Amino acid sequence: MAVDQASLAELFSFLETFPEPHILCDRDYRILAANAAYRANWVDQVEVVGRKCFEVSHRYTVPCDQAGESCPLQRSLQSGQRERVLHLHHTSRGESFENIELSPIRDASGTIAYYIEKLEALPSAPRLADAQGLIGRSPAFVRMMELVARVAPSDASVLLQGESGTGKELVANAIHQLSQRANQPFVAVDCSGLPETLFESALFGHERGAFTGATTRTTGLVEAASGGTLFLDELGDIPLSIQVKLLRLLETGTYRRVGSPELRKAEVRIVSATHRPLVEMVDGGLFRQDLFYRLNIFPIHLPPLRQRADDVLLLAETLLDRVSGSRLRRRLSSEATDWLRRYPYPGNVRELRNILERACLLCDGDEIHLQHLPLELAAARSLPISSDGPPPATRDFPDSNSLSFEEAVRNFKGSRKALAAYLGLSERTLYRRLKTADGRQRRGSGE
Repeated sequence: MAVDQASLAELFSFLETFPEPHILCDRDYRILAANAAYRANWVDQVEVVGRKCFEVSHRYTVPCDQAGESCPLQRSLQSGQRERVLHLHHTSRGESFENIELSPIRDASGTIAYYIEKLEALPSAPRLADAQGLIGRSPAFVRMMELVARVAPSDASVLLQGESGTGKELVANAIHQLSQRANQPFVAVDCSGLPETLFESALFGHERGAFTGATTRTTGLVEAASGGTLFLDELGDIPLSIQVKLLRLLETGTYRRVGSPELRKAEVRIVSATHRPLVEMVDGGLFRQDLFYRLNIFPIHLPPLRQRADDVLLLAETLLDRVSGSRLRRRLSSEATDWLRRYPYPGNVRELRNILERACLLCDGDEIHLQHLPLELAAARSLPISSDGPPPATRDFPDSNSLSFEEAVRNFKGSRKALAAYLGLSERTLYRRLKTADGRQRRGSGE
């Protein structure tokens, strides 16, 4: 397995030719050489050569795979090939998401003896984290971000799937910002907030006189997103009559304004999102199978906050600074921290933000205590918030046709805003589903 010193010297010299940070390490994770670009990240820091890569990059005492992360070195030992992962690294500039590309180097016998590791920070990663709240270091969050980093540079359609409040629009925007389209428009469409009669016009635009009230020509959202990214939020709410026209857009890159025979070209990337079970909707004839396959080229699952326990307090501290504003910097007491850590967050990150915003309004001092938190939410769910075990799995309330939805509405004691957070819905979606449920009850009673 040995490589002679002359060969190692050649490898050291080879690393220096790269503008990106590179290191050479052995099978035991020890850094043997680092080029100037890598060393520049550690100005005034302890020498990195001779130390273990996981110690330098992660401040771990054990390899990444023993600390709950994916280790590219172990993966390469198993596959015998180059491996790529996304890791959250410590640098002299703070924590940063970086693409890691690890290439094995074999000796004369064909055995892997060394590795060259290339590190490349995600473009715009600091801006994304600071401005948009894509914050986390839990394994589930990092796995999601690795998929985001892989698909962003392409033009592939992406389908984001996850519960309400998990930040699907933030992730969609991150995909846009990390793509070649970052300087072009990012246009979000709330498919649940558009009535069927206006959906086609809003999406594709209309000509003057196309229908009653159409007094001017109107540009649609597809045209507004030209050259950029069109984000279709709550994809499962798109009417079947519109789905066929969206399919045409995806297959041919063309569309028609309402009231116009002229075919128009569209050059947009589609990122869509839903919390609804699209596969079941396809089986039930509520969503077109061919459209599903066109949109589901690269699915990404957004983990719920209850699966990101390591991120709750990190998110809470960041969100607390934002909702507190510039008036007063507040901190969390130990009992408030304990409560936040144990609560299962059926409304995910959106609910965490709502909880902290409410707490800031109730708190007159600079420290948030237990009495400032909505303990009635935990009580309504019969949660053992003082236990040492993990929180129980949350129930899902997929739509207004669910008996569990009506039961929750009937039994919940609190404001509509608190109910929305409890169900993991936006207030607008809650009111729409309440209206649907009320209409069904009226029809059932013969009114």
